[in-house]
Amino acid sequence: MSKRLLCILGGIVLSLATVTTTLAQNTPTTTTTTTQTTAVQNADGTWTVIEYPVDKQVIVNLTPNNIPNATGRATIHRMANGTMVNLDVSGLTNVSNLNLYAVDPLNRVTLLGPVTVNNGTGTFSTTTPLDKFMLVLSPEANLTTYTPQTNVLFRSSVPQGFAVVPLASTDKDGAAVGEKVSAVSTPGATTVYTAPMLNIPGMKRGEDSTIKVNFTGALTGARANINVEPRKDGPTMITARFHELKEAPAGQTYVLWAVGPDNRYVKLGQIINTGGRNEAEIKSETALHDFGLIVTLEDEVSTPRGTLVGTFIR
Repeated sequence: MSKRLLCILGGIVLSLATVTTTLAQNTPTTTTTTTQTTAVQNADGTWTVIEYPVDKQVIVNLTPNNIPNATGRATIHRMANGTMVNLDVSGLTNVSNLNLYAVDPLNRVTLLGPVTVNNGTGTFSTTTPLDKFMLVLSPEANLTTYTPQTNVLFRSSVPQGFAVVPLASTDKDGAAVGEKVSAVSTPGATTVYTAPMLNIPGMKRGEDSTIKVNFTGALTGARANINVEPRKDGPTMITARFHELKEAPAGQTYVLWAVGPDNRYVKLGQIINTGGRNEAEIKSETALHDFGLIVTLEDEVSTPRGTLVGTFIR
């Protein structure tokens, strides 16, 4: 049975056409690079898990922990069959052996291998099946978890243009459940977007939930009904019905986006000026595990860059 999210708003008139966009699990989605401080879990900023893009080499600087003149970096290349990690550290004194660990969004620690240090420098290469992780270098050989108090000499930093993956938890069945966090837009965009996660995995089928909608600017007072139908083994269906609408400003369109906790923006549909109609419906689906919803006013609609005119809060 479908799960209904009812959003009640007051009127503005606009003209819009129904847009249906189908996004399969493997369909590439638009990625908006971000800086997302709200997803950092530890007060001292030590949670730096990121998701690495496929077929792209990423340079990650390693932050030394109270080691003067020490430097480090990792070159990370995610491929279809695994992720290559090439490590290079230097400037170490009184250190002969380190251990390189990957920490995933569930705070599970995986030993990637020992790193031998000679004359203050060390190199190491390996592969891992992980695609979302942070790196830590520690003299400890048997780490099982990571906290701000863990004895580490280096920790990976977040490269510019990437968002931190939230620290996840598990539900009663052991499935990963992401924390409800806000997503923000890429630096330099016209607007900084805030999209609280709707906690899709926490929705119970057959029960209605109400979310609050805040329309501003040209959509002040508009009303809409949103129906979200999560599926256990498939994409989530979204139906948005807008009422009492009028034309968008000349040359612009209203676009409905789903925003993932890793700040991926998926275009669900857009408003097209057709004239004479004041109701419209957008039906779409997304493979995002959890997401928020926003509406922006755009000149072009490949990525969200325009004015934020609608946010949704459960």
